[in-house]
Amino acid sequence: MTESRDISEQLQERVNAAIETGAALCIRGGGSKDFYGREPEGELLDVSGHRGIISYEPTELVITARAGTPIAEIEQALADHDQFLPFEPPLLDGRATLGGTIACNLSGPRRPYAGAARDMVLGMKVLNGKGEILSFGGEVMKNVAGYDVSRLMAGAMGTLGVILEVSLKVLPRPEREITLVHEDLTPASALNKLHAWGRLPLPFSASCIYEDQLLVRISGSPNAIRAARNKIGGEEDREQHAQQYWQRLRNHRHGFFEHRGPLWRLSVASDAAPMNLEGDWLYEWGGAQRWLSGSAKAEDVRLAAAGAGGHATLYRSSGHRQDVFHPLSPGLMKIHQQLKSAFDPHGILNHGRMYSGL
Repeated sequence: MTESRDISEQLQERVNAAIETGAALCIRGGGSKDFYGREPEGELLDVSGHRGIISYEPTELVITARAGTPIAEIEQALADHDQFLPFEPPLLDGRATLGGTIACNLSGPRRPYAGAARDMVLGMKVLNGKGEILSFGGEVMKNVAGYDVSRLMAGAMGTLGVILEVSLKVLPRPEREITLVHEDLTPASALNKLHAWGRLPLPFSASCIYEDQLLVRISGSPNAIRAARNKIGGEEDREQHAQQYWQRLRNHRHGFFEHRGPLWRLSVASDAAPMNLEGDWLYEWGGAQRWLSGSAKAEDVRLAAAGAGGHATLYRSSGHRQDVFHPLSPGLMKIHQQLKSAFDPHGILNHGRMYSGL
């Protein structure tokens, strides 16, 4: 505990020194998400040494760990008690850390059925841009003091503060999971099936449409699995192969992600029709998350996403990285600016990582 406190104090000293000099700081944990967002600016603020599980209460379904703790290490501790992180964050070659995962609000295949990373945050300790160490929330769902501030940090990309510690809700592993495969489908027909099934009380935990194939994962008790399988139909995939498939998808190692060039992530209404944009498509989250790999113009992608009730993010690009996130309306931009001013008035933390000037 003393060593951890020392690291927190060292980070606090770095922030205070940056306030004095006006130097921008680039927050970095495992470096697994260096590719994400706009180009990093400023001196490196390494939080990878601030790691370790602080407390874990399996009976309470809560774990608290420091920001530099690898997600893989947390998952191993949970697995020993047959529990897991329900939002299935990408491990990104094992380098993904708790702080970076929450700062980017990254979730995997189970997200629409179990909740996003943000939804699992119970509390947080943060070092803000004033050099203050603040605690928000707690370790139980009913503790709402500061709860929304903890959620605010999820997805803020470190622009509002350096995440030091996070308390997360965890869940028991399902009794059983199977994957059902439907072949020879167009994206439109596959989406129609998902929408029809979505109106039924079925225990979905993942879905993916790629090329002419639809895969759905169902999780729960043996009786629930049996009943759902009878309604959904399709061929049951081999257990080991299915597990590997969802792990590859979760960690962006599915064959689709091997494409070079711009990779777009679109968040849209799940019932939106397939979009007329040239490129290779992969659909997740019942159709609500859509990946596009291709050379479509940014303005065309964003216009199509907005027309489908959502937004588009340039998730990965080997070239220009200045306009990554969907442009904000003037009203939303003003809110972002006010939040930045409140938490980081000197503008030193991950400056410009989300939007220019923030």
